Amino acid sequence: MTATVDLRTAPGPLGPVTATLRATFGTDDLPGLAPGLLVDDERGWLPATELVDGSQLPHLLDSARRRWDGSSHAATALAWKAYVYWLALPAVLGWASARRVPLPHPSDVLVRVDDDGPLVTIGLRRSTTIAVLPGDPLAVAGLPEVVVVDGEAELLAALRTALVDDHVTPMLDAIHERVRLGTRTLLGSLASGVAHAVLRAADALPGSSAQTIRTLLATFDVGDLVDLVPGPNGELTVQRRTCCLAFTLPRPKVCAGCCIRSERA
Repeated sequence: MTATVDLRTAPGPLGPVTATLRATFGTDDLPGLAPGLLVDDERGWLPATELVDGSQLPHLLDSARRRWDGSSHAATALAWKAYVYWLALPAVLGWASARRVPLPHPSDVLVRVDDDGPLVTIGLRRSTTIAVLPGDPLAVAGLPEVVVVDGEAELLAALRTALVDDHVTPMLDAIHERVRLGTRTLLGSLASGVAHAVLRAADALPGSSAQTIRTLLATFDVGDLVDLVPGPNGELTVQRRTCCLAFTLPRPKVCAGCCIRSERA
């Protein structure tokens, strides 16, 4: 296992996040994230506020239908799965690696929708608020984008507010105005995305991966939507309790950890 280091010393306000991403994926060029996370030229990017309020949601959902050539339900569920995974990833790994959290408020998140490349790419504005604990070096750096919270509970609360209350929940409401999809189905993708992100980054993170996952899922109120189970070699794997509907596509796919895998085996 790779030895962990104090990622709070990585250079730049988002240094711990980008260092963890690099250690996890072996590259800074990830299909669903802007290089270095920050976007300077916003041409070609949508503010996430326009997805959350529904005004540009058809752009994303139409692109998903063209990509997968499936039902509107399946295409929406898969678009959502991709969106929440990349949306949550920087904040989740920032919290897990160094308790330094770029908060994904819709006004600070930028989204690129692509018919040919990755369906969604997530970037952050340079003004994105970064929440830290009092002992973080950023706490005394005097940067306008940094907010210092009192403790662990307050940091998790800030993460939950930005990701779930201000972003995920209103975007779910906007989706429900267009497509009839169960909330549990969609939130199951948030739960599995968070769990998969932590497990994939486990070698770069301090502490117990299982406990980190349980803490995050409890914070987001989605702990009942996935189980952590032993894999073939005893490693932790994620078992979903809801389905992303990929099995309904013209070229069906049953994902690892899908709740219907055992029935279709």
